[in-house]
Amino acid sequence: MCLPLFSFSQKSGNRIEIIESIDSVIHAAIKEYAFPGAVLLIATSDSILYKKGYGYHTYDSIRAVQANHLYDLASVTKVTAATLALMTLYEDSLLFLDDPIKKYISGFLLNKRGKATIRQTLAHQAGWRSWIPYYQEMLKKDGTYKPRFLSVSESEKYSIRIHDNLYLTNKNYQYIKKQIRRSDFDLSRGYSYSGLFFYMVPELVERSVNLSFTDFLQDRVYDPLGADSLTFNPRSKYPDSLIVPTELDTFFRKVQIHGFVHDEGAILMNGISGNAGLFGTASSVANVWRPLMSDRSVDSMGVFSPQTVDVFTSVQFPNQGNRRGLGFDKPLLVYDSIKSSVSKFASSQSFGHSGYTGPLVWADPKNDLLFVFLTNRVYPSRSQRGIYDLNVRPKLHDLSYRLRAVYQNPYLE
Repeated sequence: MCLPLFSFSQKSGNRIEIIESIDSVIHAAIKEYAFPGAVLLIATSDSILYKKGYGYHTYDSIRAVQANHLYDLASVTKVTAATLALMTLYEDSLLFLDDPIKKYISGFLLNKRGKATIRQTLAHQAGWRSWIPYYQEMLKKDGTYKPRFLSVSESEKYSIRIHDNLYLTNKNYQYIKKQIRRSDFDLSRGYSYSGLFFYMVPELVERSVNLSFTDFLQDRVYDPLGADSLTFNPRSKYPDSLIVPTELDTFFRKVQIHGFVHDEGAILMNGISGNAGLFGTASSVANVWRPLMSDRSVDSMGVFSPQTVDVFTSVQFPNQGNRRGLGFDKPLLVYDSIKSSVSKFASSQSFGHSGYTGPLVWADPKNDLLFVFLTNRVYPSRSQRGIYDLNVRPKLHDLSYRLRAVYQNPYLE
């Protein structure tokens, strides 16, 4: 597939000029402290067109980012872990999209939230609250930790390490579920993005197949697709030098978050959640996503059928102003350059997801283009908004389409 599927004017520039523009956008963002570093990968279903690391892990400029370094994928976990697991259950006839979630998750039988279907919930059409600051009840008014939740010493009771010198009790998942069951709920609010259900996807998977969430993903998705770096709790497999820090936490863990998941809810689950917690390299992310763009590749891989991919990546409630697929995000129903995180060239068939810490992964099967951008825009603080103010990701995504249009031969950085 060497010919462009679309064309631009000659003003779009040649390959070298486009790459120079990509470099310019990222270097300018780093200079303006939008993020200290990043990895960009651009691919088709058959080839890697561009892959490069930029900047440093942090602003001390000590450790340069390499293309094989691992980033916290934040909410990209929702689609690169949770949704892929659910797609597998769907193919195995162990999950039915119009069944209520109370069929699959314990504790929701008599809870009104449990009446929402899997379809409604994955498409963020179930009326659930967006998020819950679970950690707040674990802190005293003076900011110190309540001993019923946290300890500076590891023991049988405090067995979950959330950084080098802080440990949680081992019953926090039930605490999270209790908070979700009691959270704000309003079906009339219509489309409302919520990560709450995704915290419970590991339980759904384990109850369905009697196998841990992580083992199931490894066996059924990551290993077959060669996504060897995708992992939860990366410090158990990789040295800190290969893992990019995310934030200098000043309010909960009060340390540099490095090798532990950034999301406060996911860390309460020992770093393993369907909402956040996955780490990985751009190449491993691409190995999972590239087959989703090609019917031939997906079918030959034997992981997901083209029909399943189509079901999950299609808009579910367009007549209700909801652009979402099942787990996957989609382009805005009406493009808005201010609100969109993706290119104006992204087709209606495209799908992906962004993450709070800065990553964006977007696949466009119509134009045979995959865009993987990994970064830590929350370093040193989540108040950093340069990635949005400078419109970094849409600019880079635009350039990736231009690169796709002029490329005739694969290019590896």
